Amino acid sequence: MTEFKLEVPEKSDRIVNTSGDRLDRYLSQELSDISRSRIQQLIEQGNVQLNDKVCTSKKITLVRGDRITLEIPEVKPLQLQAEDIPLDILYEDDQLIILNKPAGLVVHPAPGHPDGTLVNALLAHCPNLPGIGGVQRPGIVHRLDKDTTGAIAIAKTDIAFQHLQAQLQAKTARREYLGVVYGAPRTESGIIDLPIGRHPQDRKKMAIVSIEQGGRNAITHWQIRERLGNYTLIHFQLETGRTHQIRVHSAKIGHPIVGDPIYSSAHSIGVNLPGQALHAWKLKLQHPISEDLIEVTAPLPQTLTTLLEILRRRIGISAEN
Repeated sequence: MTEFKLEVPEKSDRIVNTSGDRLDRYLSQELSDISRSRIQQLIEQGNVQLNDKVCTSKKITLVRGDRITLEIPEVKPLQLQAEDIPLDILYEDDQLIILNKPAGLVVHPAPGHPDGTLVNALLAHCPNLPGIGGVQRPGIVHRLDKDTTGAIAIAKTDIAFQHLQAQLQAKTARREYLGVVYGAPRTESGIIDLPIGRHPQDRKKMAIVSIEQGGRNAITHWQIRERLGNYTLIHFQLETGRTHQIRVHSAKIGHPIVGDPIYSSAHSIGVNLPGQALHAWKLKLQHPISEDLIEVTAPLPQTLTTLLEILRRRIGISAEN
């Protein structure tokens, strides 16, 4: 990575002199020091602009005169350190560990969060974790957003890592969430089948993006568990696992997650929350060695329990009046 960055400018502008070529193919030909897979990754991450607009579709066809700006983010090698951070362990054996992640804890080190993450805590708890599934994200099979609480599985061996990843890809592992949304859906349940991709203008956000424009298939099943006046407690089940999937899908159908600082920032509930009211409630998967079914339930965090109590009291007061 260091050698590659020395040879390629951090930012390069190019005028396209050809027509009919795909964006990723053209860039890989022009920038021979960068692999095509890396080019595709940069496109998907929103690091390529076409005619001064962010382009996240690698398949877009270029025309003569198109202007491309490619930004290659500076990558600093992470020196992962073990940190004595308390862990709420829901299940553990010699192959995997399932934790109840609190709000505010970032899963793995990244720019802006070099330490104090779940990975740093895991390195102190599991000394043999480094190298399993990647140097920078050891053991991490799936992620939860910083302020999303609940069950998250971590592999402790290479065999477990590969097995758990395969379950997620085959959709045999089941992830269930509880979330409080604004508003009252008209129906009791539903399926949201809308592709998700990087937001075309804001790289820190995700959005509903067509497959043709680089979006990826995303399916969320939902069912109402409790109606709370102008708020609703919903049970979500993920068929796919895209970044911010529940948050983006909920906002798209007009019922954003309460407290979401990105997708429901225009709403207010008058209750101080550490982040979005979304909790990874249940995790069901097959043990990588014994093949037994493991089902773990993560208790609701106190903040979500308090929120539900407040909303229930409000309904009671309204009913009396």
